[in-house]
Amino acid sequence: MRYIFVWMFCLMGIAVSAQQIRPLPFEAITIGGEMQTRALKNFDRLESDIYTPEKVFPQKHDHVSDEWPGDYEGRIILGLTLQARATQRTPRYLEELIRLIPQKVNAKGYLGPVMKDSILEQQLSGHGWFLRGLCEYYEWKKDPAVKTVINNIIQNLALPTRGFHKLYPIDPAERNKQTGEAIGTTQSSIGRWKLSSDIGCDFIFMDGVVQAYSVVPSPELKALIDEMVARFLEVDLLAISAQTHATLTGIRALLRYYSLTGEVSLLEQAEKRYLLYRNTAMTENFENYNWFGRPEWTEPCAIVDAYMAANQLWMYTQKPLYIEDAQHIYFNALGHTQRFNGGFGLDNCTNDTTHLLQVRAFEAYWCCTMRGGEGLAKAIQYNYFTGPNTVYVPFFGNNTAEFDLSGRKLILQQTTGYPFTGKVQLTVKQATAGQPVNIALFMPSWTKKIKLSVNGKSVKYTTRDQFLLVHAALKKGDIIDYSFDMQVIAVPLPEKKTMVAKGTLVKFQYGPLILGQTTATELVLKKKPAFVRVSQDKWVSKDKALELSPVYHLLSPVVNEGTGYSKQIIFRIDAK
Repeated sequence: MRYIFVWMFCLMGIAVSAQQIRPLPFEAITIGGEMQTRALKNFDRLESDIYTPEKVFPQKHDHVSDEWPGDYEGRIILGLTLQARATQRTPRYLEELIRLIPQKVNAKGYLGPVMKDSILEQQLSGHGWFLRGLCEYYEWKKDPAVKTVINNIIQNLALPTRGFHKLYPIDPAERNKQTGEAIGTTQSSIGRWKLSSDIGCDFIFMDGVVQAYSVVPSPELKALIDEMVARFLEVDLLAISAQTHATLTGIRALLRYYSLTGEVSLLEQAEKRYLLYRNTAMTENFENYNWFGRPEWTEPCAIVDAYMAANQLWMYTQKPLYIEDAQHIYFNALGHTQRFNGGFGLDNCTNDTTHLLQVRAFEAYWCCTMRGGEGLAKAIQYNYFTGPNTVYVPFFGNNTAEFDLSGRKLILQQTTGYPFTGKVQLTVKQATAGQPVNIALFMPSWTKKIKLSVNGKSVKYTTRDQFLLVHAALKKGDIIDYSFDMQVIAVPLPEKKTMVAKGTLVKFQYGPLILGQTTATELVLKKKPAFVRVSQDKWVSKDKALELSPVYHLLSPVVNEGTGYSKQIIFRIDAK
């Protein structure tokens, strides 16, 4: 076996345009480890009694979804479809849900009342999820009956709103920015619009419409999308206190439209708005403020959106910031808000004034649990990306993946103890003889003392955009070992977030994991502590004042309103 090690990444011919990098298909990955545990537990929850067909399509919805036609229905179809593809498990109720749709839609072919004089923002938003679920199902099964439903929604609900999205009310003085609960409600009317307390949720509809454009394209539909995009780009998200879930869904719509059109300005605007969210409405454990400027509670729906957007922004830009964001979001936000029953719930917003992380609501079954299904399915898919003759490994987990590299098959089995250890092993289970392939392994900024070996022999490597690069002709049985060290570090909060009378605010991080102290009363430190690791998930300061563990957990029953769960993740180091 001859190995060729790369010194100049660009000379390898794999400095490809971002549009050529794509996630591996769902069916090419067999997941294991903690990601499998999470996904299957969520799948179990999505097949519990609250999501049976008679509950999804009742005669009358209960209060959490009665003003949101299409929302509950769309999210469960979306979650089940993607979970089925990612876990390769057959869903119990999905086919029946699809079968019932023609019986449940109105005379125009969509859910809820027939649109007349008023445009119901929540009806449009709900149909954003309904379209997304139907489109994902159609892309999987190619069912012509589902394509007909998609087309009916576009023709009879979406296209009749042309000319009104450019009038969507975005004047901050006109919007009620101080009301709203975890369940959005219709608040006011401006013109023909009946507006939701989930400010900006018209742009959730935009994402569904954009995905439908890939299934039933037409010049008229493109004109509608262009109108919606133009209005979204006019919104002052901070001034209007836009809902972050709606905003991040709008950002994903821009990225989806970019993938269809190649219009670079869409990518630029998506990146600009994501960074605004990241810098002004992301909590210190990488969850979200529900609205810009209103740190009242978090919402896993938005966390899933942010996670997906971060991965897609890396795919298109190659900027390592976005992979690190995705890892932080997965472990500290999704990994904290998933509850022991497999569902997803709300937390409080940790920031410069709120240092204790606590549970706000055990589960938001009407939205977040179902979107959690999409988030976990995408997490499985985002384990690997491919470019021309290149395998990208941006995330470390236990899985087996099959790659088709220009007609040549490569099967890799990955095993790791990450994020608790820095050891990753790739075993070649099958490889077609031929030209060498490129393996690109992510190197997070929190790693040190990196080592790489092939079949037990240390090898040199080069780097680009925080990826370790190796070029090799692989054969069955080859083993690539990749290892690095991680330490507990104190990460200062940005100055704009540390407006305290004295002292410095810090949070402690091990690898991608945010660490915290279980306590109901905030602790103040006299100096920056040094830590000793005493177990896989516990670090004790040398003065015994702190005993830290990750906010990440794997379905722990302790993370619950009824247990008094409270963990300090931000610490003030007194200046005295």
